[in-house]
Amino acid sequence: MREVCADFNTTLVEFNGEHDHLRLLIEYPTTVQLSKLVNSLKGVSARQLRYEFTYWVNQHSMNGHLWSPSYFAASCGGAPLSIIAQYIDQQRRPPSGPGRPKLKR
Repeated sequence: MREVCADFNTTLVEFNGEHDHLRLLIEYPTTVQLSKLVNSLKGVSARQLRYEFTYWVNQHSMNGHLWSPSYFAASCGGAPLSIIAQYIDQQRRPPSGPGRPKLKR
């Protein structure tokens, strides 16, 4: 991930995730096309994961694809990067199963 970011003259500040998604905090100039950066991150990481963990990837791919074609991006230009990095680092999915707290809608 860091090498791909370096190729785009961007910086991977924080990286975290769970079994079904990733969170990345990337500092990038306005000249970078976010869609191209995301596509490159997905492509390179998918190839590397397939190489290192072929059996696992083959069992967990979606119609031959490791990553979903979609992504979510949000800007955090006004917040200090340390706060955003802390937020990403502290993200945890609620426990599943009996006793899981119900979300209010």
